[in-house]
Amino acid sequence: MGKLGSPKSPHPHPANVDFLFGMRECPVRCSEGSAYSDPFSGRRLSGGYYHWSKNFLFGGTKGNTLNSIAAKQAIYKGVYGVKRHNWFHRNLRLIGFVIGLMGFFFWLDSLMFVDFDAANLRKSSVLETSTLKDVAGTSGKEESSPLMMYGRLLNLASTSLAQREFGHDPSNSWKEPSSQASVWKPCADRQRPKDQGSSRKSNGFILVSANGGLNQQRVAVCNAVAVASLLNATLVVPIFLYSSVWKDPSQFGDIYQEEHFINTLKDDITITKELPPHLRSLDPEAIGSVVTDAHLEKEAKPTDYVRLVLPILQQNGVVHLLGFGNRLGFDPLPPHLQKLRCKCNFHALKFVPKIQQVGSLLIRRIREYDSSSNRIDKELMGNFMPDNDARRDNTSKVPSKYLALHLRFEVDMVAYSLCDFGGGESERKELQAYRETHFPLLLQRLKGLKPVSPVELRISGRCPLTPEEAGLLLAGLGLERGTYIYLAGSQIYDGKSRMKPFTSLYPNLVTKEDLLDPIELEPFRNFSSQLAALDFIACATADVFAMTDSGSQLSSLVSGFRTYFGGGHTPTLRPNKKRLSAVLMENDTIPWNRFQRRVTKMIEEGQRVHVRRYGQSIYRQPRSSECMCKGH
Repeated sequence: MGKLGSPKSPHPHPANVDFLFGMRECPVRCSEGSAYSDPFSGRRLSGGYYHWSKNFLFGGTKGNTLNSIAAKQAIYKGVYGVKRHNWFHRNLRLIGFVIGLMGFFFWLDSLMFVDFDAANLRKSSVLETSTLKDVAGTSGKEESSPLMMYGRLLNLASTSLAQREFGHDPSNSWKEPSSQASVWKPCADRQRPKDQGSSRKSNGFILVSANGGLNQQRVAVCNAVAVASLLNATLVVPIFLYSSVWKDPSQFGDIYQEEHFINTLKDDITITKELPPHLRSLDPEAIGSVVTDAHLEKEAKPTDYVRLVLPILQQNGVVHLLGFGNRLGFDPLPPHLQKLRCKCNFHALKFVPKIQQVGSLLIRRIREYDSSSNRIDKELMGNFMPDNDARRDNTSKVPSKYLALHLRFEVDMVAYSLCDFGGGESERKELQAYRETHFPLLLQRLKGLKPVSPVELRISGRCPLTPEEAGLLLAGLGLERGTYIYLAGSQIYDGKSRMKPFTSLYPNLVTKEDLLDPIELEPFRNFSSQLAALDFIACATADVFAMTDSGSQLSSLVSGFRTYFGGGHTPTLRPNKKRLSAVLMENDTIPWNRFQRRVTKMIEEGQRVHVRRYGQSIYRQPRSSECMCKGH
C-alpha cells in the first residue's frame, strides 16, 4: 500500500457529506467521549474523518462543485452552531464563575492602585510650585521646554529604570561598601589632661566677625576656637556678618545654643558673650587691632598667628579678626588643636530648639516615622526626636528610606564656572551679564589670562553638575525610579527646564517647601542660614547623601558629620567630576551597561575608607587619631 495521499493510496469514500462533517456521528462521539471529540468548536478532529476526496473537492462539473460547496457551508454552519449552543449551556456556570473571578481581580487591582497612588501622592514631585522657580532675573520664559545635553543617555537610562521596576535587583548604593567604615568611632569629646599653659593668664580677647553663609560661618567659628587656644586668648562669642548675597541678619544665638557652646569647650578655652566694660568703648580699628584677610594668607599656619596676631593681642588686649573664615590651615597643626576643632564642630555647635523642632518635623514627614533612627538624629535634633524604645506603637513600622541630593547649580555657581550648559547664545549672554554685575573682579583677572574653552573646563572637571547629569549618575548606580529624593536648596538656575530631565527619571522629588506648611516655615522667612540649617539636618540624616560638588561647604560638612556619627551605615556618593565628564562625553556611543560599570566603579572608589590625608579638611574627613578612635 502506498503512502497516504499518494496516487497509489486509496481515498476515503465521499458518498455521504453528512458523514464527512460528522453531523450524524457527533452526538455519538461526544456522548461516548471518543478520542476524536473536541468540546471547543473550530478545533480540527483528527484521523480519517478529515481526509477529503479529490473528486469531492475538485472533480465534477462547475455547477455541481458550486452546489456541493454551498451545501457544505450550510451544513458546516449548522453543525457548529448546534455544537456551540450545546457547549454554552453545558458550561454556563463555569463561564459565570470565570467572569466573576476576573471581575474580582479587576476590582482588587483597582483598589490596590488607588491605595498605592494615594500613598505616593504626598511624595510626588511638586516642581511646578515656587520651590523651583527660575532664579530672579535669569529667565523670563513663560513655559520652559526641557533642556537636555545627553538625549541618548537619557533615553537609555529611562529604559533601564523601566526594566528595573519588574526586577528584584536593589541598588547597592544604600549600604556602605566597606565594613571598615564602622571601625572608626567618635571620641573628640573625650577629656584630655589640661596642658601646662591652660592655667596661664589670658593674653587678651579675640573678637571674630565671620562672613559667608551657614556653613562658612560654622568653619570660621571652629577655626576661631583653635586660634584662641593657640594664642591663649579668651574668645568672645562670634559675630556673623550680614552678607549682601545671603541677606540674613541671624547672629550666633539665633542658630546655635550659646550656653551649650560655652560649657562644652570650657575645659579647653574661656568663652564670654561680650567684652569686659573697659574694652567695649575702644575702637579696635583706631588702635590697630583689626586683622583682615589682607594681613593673613588663606590657610595660614599657626606660626603666622604667633608672629602677626599675638603681638597685637598682648599690646592692646584685644584683636578683631574681621571677615574671618578659612584663615587657618589644616596642616601643620598641633594634634590638640585638631582635636579641639573636631570637638567644636561635632559636639559644641548644637542648633537652637526652634531649628531642632522644625527639623524633626521635616524628617518625620520624609520618613513617615516618629522615632530616632540613628545617633545623627539625636545629635542634630536633640529631644525633639524621641528614642525608638519610647515609641512602642512603632515596633511594626519601619522608616521610609530616602536619598538627599545637594545640587550646586545656583546661578552664581553656574556663572562663576565659565562653563557652557547647552543653553545656546541666550544662556551665554545671560550669564555674562550676571558676571559683569556680581563678579567684576573675576572678569578683571581674566583679561590678562589666556582664555580656557568651555570644553576644556568640562574635561578638567571644573563645571558644576547639571540636574540632568545628576539624574544620569543616580540611574547609572541602579537607584530605582521610585526612589524618594530630598533636594537640598531650591534655587536651581533656569529651574523648570533644567529639572525636567531629572524628574523624567526620578519624579519622587521633594524640598522642605513641599513638606512643611507655609505657617511652619514662616519663622524662617528672610533667614537663609536658618533655612540652610533645615537642609543640613535633612542631608545629614538621610539614608544616602549624594553630593555633586565636593568643594561645597555644605557637602563637606554633611559628609564629615555622617562619617563621624554614622557608625559606618551612612553612605555618601562623591562623584569625580573629571572622570564623570569623560564618561558623559561618550554620550553618542557608550552602551548603557558600560556606562553603569564606569559610574559604579567611580563612586565605589570614592567610598574607600582611608585616614585623613595631610592638608585635608578635618571637618570633611574626621577619620584621624586627633578626631576619631579606631576600634577592632
